[in-house]
Amino acid sequence: MPYTRIDLSKTNYDKSKLKLDARTLTDISKSTCMELEKIYDSYVKYKKFDSVMPLFFEEYRMPQSDVHGYYDNDVLVAFSLMFRYNSKNVAALQFAWTYHNPKLSIGTKSLKWECAHYKELGFDYIYLGDADGYKQTMQGNEAETKCRTR
Repeated sequence: MPYTRIDLSKTNYDKSKLKLDARTLTDISKSTCMELEKIYDSYVKYKKFDSVMPLFFEEYRMPQSDVHGYYDNDVLVAFSLMFRYNSKNVAALQFAWTYHNPKLSIGTKSLKWECAHYKELGFDYIYLGDADGYKQTMQGNEAETKCRTR
């Protein structure tokens, strides 16, 4: 399966129009990490994944990592773990949410928010892993079968 990335120059998402309470989490404590683990566990159960890679506390605190939290009524219900390779390329390592209210469409909205956020910061690409169906509907989507960088 090809991987996909988003060419941010081909996106036009506006954070203010997404109706999403997004916050970049800084100085992640053990208690915050436990909240993220609960969300991840809930996500894995909801998706019925047979096997998953564990997330480690240290991943959230690496200098190249960004953790974005997504809130519903001031309660953390989702997160994205991002990894900045350099000043132009960032990877979406993990997204998870509780699915407590699927109508919120947090998965899609968070990806649009991240596109707008990293575009504002001057990044060129977000790498998303496998080219799943919903990813192919995103503005700037580029499914790739070979590795190349710019």
